[in-house]
Amino acid sequence: MTEKLVPPFSRETALKKVQLAEDNWNSCDPARVALAYSVESEWRNRDVFLKGREAIREFLSDKWNREKEYRLKKELWAFTDNRISVRFEYEWHNDAGQWFRTHGNEQWEFDDDGLMSRRDASLNDYKIDENQRRIGV
Repeated sequence: MTEKLVPPFSRETALKKVQLAEDNWNSCDPARVALAYSVESEWRNRDVFLKGREAIREFLSDKWNREKEYRLKKELWAFTDNRISVRFEYEWHNDAGQWFRTHGNEQWEFDDDGLMSRRDASLNDYKIDENQRRIGV
């Protein structure tokens, strides 16, 4: 039986939640990833504001159509009752073959069922050469 990771979080369950999120996002499967969010989840991703699981799924589908060979690493930064903060970086390339590294921070808030009800993400991209990759190489 799979352990249900619900608030309040301990260090152990917060670390597991972060690893689960990393694994899900690295699947690049929008439908799978969207299931981690509540039906009415609210998102801010850079300057994009979304509401609802379906909007999240569509956003992720568009994202991974643009961001090729996406590989992500998340790190627990802090946690409390029903909130987790992470730092992350990921690497990807566009259709022209230009590689990027994206750094960011996310603040997550969870409902009583352990679904993410709010995600607030700040992130920045910068160009790298393919030989500068360090994630999933």
